[in-house]
Amino acid sequence: MTDPIADLLTRIRNGIKAKHKVVEIPASNMKKGITKILFEKGYILNYKFEDEGPQGKIKIALKYHPETKIPAIRIIKSISTPGLRKYVGKEELPRVLNGLGIAIMSTSQGLMTDKEARVRSIGGEVVCYVY
Repeated sequence: MTDPIADLLTRIRNGIKAKHKVVEIPASNMKKGITKILFEKGYILNYKFEDEGPQGKIKIALKYHPETKIPAIRIIKSISTPGLRKYVGKEELPRVLNGLGIAIMSTSQGLMTDKEARVRSIGGEVVCYVY
């Protein structure tokens, strides 16, 4: 696998399209950080890190509206790829859907959303957009 982050996003996207309640993903520190941010911002219902085997797994419970069954994540797309990294300075931080969505950034101070990076006044690599 050349792009594990794209794999994470694709598994979440496919789980939502298939209306699954839980998706299982091989773990890494970057994926754990992205999962924590998605949970904190209310895009997923819950998550669980399992340390079985050499790599471990992440189980993500997807979030849907209780009556209409519309998923909380409408679009989740990768921005940086191994072939073309997308870096931005503190002046060019992205605004997703005019502030309604989030951009997950990898900075020198760890993973954070575009709003947190704007407050801390730091740039970094744009990992993905979620809305």
